[in-house]
Amino acid sequence: MQTTTISFANMHTHGELFANILRARRQSFIVQNNWDLPQSEGMEYDQYDTPASRWVAVHERGEVLAGIRLTPTTARCGIYSYMIRDAQRGILGGSIPQNLLFEEAPVDEHIWESSRVFVSHAVPMGIRRKVHAELIAGLNQAARELGATRHIGLIDSNWPRWYRRCGMEGEAMGPVMNFDDGAFQCVATNLVQKLH
Repeated sequence: MQTTTISFANMHTHGELFANILRARRQSFIVQNNWDLPQSEGMEYDQYDTPASRWVAVHERGEVLAGIRLTPTTARCGIYSYMIRDAQRGILGGSIPQNLLFEEAPVDEHIWESSRVFVSHAVPMGIRRKVHAELIAGLNQAARELGATRHIGLIDSNWPRWYRRCGMEGEAMGPVMNFDDGAFQCVATNLVQKLH
């Protein structure tokens, strides 16, 4: 099992891995979760899959077991910035509630957003926890290498339980919200306390 961080600058050195991440995202979000998202040629994508973002994948022999996307909160592409901020600004068409944060969404070069988090449904229960831990470790390492002191994400509301298991420190940035058949909450993860 490997964990790899992909960017537009290095994706050519990783063969089909980037395309396989988008294929695995389609399987997870469109096929399994039945979300109405853009897709083409068997891949899911959106307006945040730009050269500003990075993708962390846990993979084995070409199969993507889990993945996550990192986008800087300073990103700009047309009218879009990053998912949480754009939801708060009301430009995502109501797919995510606007009142997802207690305060205004941050725009800071040291804060990155994590989004499109998934663990493949094909991953056996016996190794799911290990795959998830590898993904979180890869996310935190990639974010630190990008200069982040925090990353923020809209995640499952049961985060306090698994954050402790992963040795992470987080704080709620907004209320628990029910949509897309689940309970979600915006969370900020502190990366500074684990630097040494």
